[in-house]
Amino acid sequence: MSADTPTTTLAVVRELLHRIGEGDPDRIAAMYAERIDWKVDWPESEHGRAATPWIRHRSTRGDAAAHFRALGEHHVPGEAATAVDRVLVDGDEAVVLGEIRQTARSTGRAYRARFALHLTVEDGRVTRHHVYEDSLAVAQAFDADRGHAPATAPGSAAS
Repeated sequence: MSADTPTTTLAVVRELLHRIGEGDPDRIAAMYAERIDWKVDWPESEHGRAATPWIRHRSTRGDAAAHFRALGEHHVPGEAATAVDRVLVDGDEAVVLGEIRQTARSTGRAYRARFALHLTVEDGRVTRHHVYEDSLAVAQAFDADRGHAPATAPGSAAS
């Protein structure tokens, strides 16, 4: 690890979020340990679907890079935003709360999804990445058989 590599949990999480915002899969993956515990909170039957291939469990740094590559390939460039509401840290553990906004490349549908990301940092690297997100909003945005009108969240102006 170089002298400029962050080592505290909060510093590592902030750097990870910064790199995710930049969008370079290899630079993002460099924040992860070689072996990682990566889980997504989606029904197992939905893992690895053609429309959402990044939705699956992973176990290596290379898998992390592949995840961010696939995510980029399946969304419209320049039509993404992430709002981080809070980062909570307790020792080696961190939870990031926020909302992602993306547009599905295959359908052109925009979506918003709240998320909680549970990370563990050891020796300056992320060793656990468990994400809990509004999987229904994501699935609906990528559903080619769904009507052309974008899904609207409950409580929004259109409901």
